[in-house]
Amino acid sequence: MTAYLISLAGGALIGLSAALLLLVNGRIAGVSGITGGLLGGPDRDTAWRALFLLGLLAGPLVYRQFAGVWPPVRIEASWPALIVGGLLVGLGTRLGSGCTSGHGVCGLARLSPRSMAAVATFMATAIATVLLTRHGVHL
Repeated sequence: MTAYLISLAGGALIGLSAALLLLVNGRIAGVSGITGGLLGGPDRDTAWRALFLLGLLAGPLVYRQFAGVWPPVRIEASWPALIVGGLLVGLGTRLGSGCTSGHGVCGLARLSPRSMAAVATFMATAIATVLLTRHGVHL
């Protein structure tokens, strides 16, 4: 039951942070857009973008400090598969004009039709990928 409560709290914190970023800065909490904004060079948004990403990286460390546990991480894919997968995800975020956080968390909450289509595409692609790679199902 504790894992469910931790997951619930994590989801609530994601929603709260996305809502606060929209209310305070008028910005959508899409990680690919925030990261892309940092890669374009310094401007007036650099500080909050860097702090946002730092918070994402620090989150697991803070969790470990307070929870006292570190869930085991098993990556069963090869390095080439991880690299290709990362490049495909990056390409997909460019083609879809956003990532799962921007479309899935913020776009769905705003009832954006474009985000609904993007999330449906993300999910269908993820389901097909798991069926093909993990279960040998041929579509």
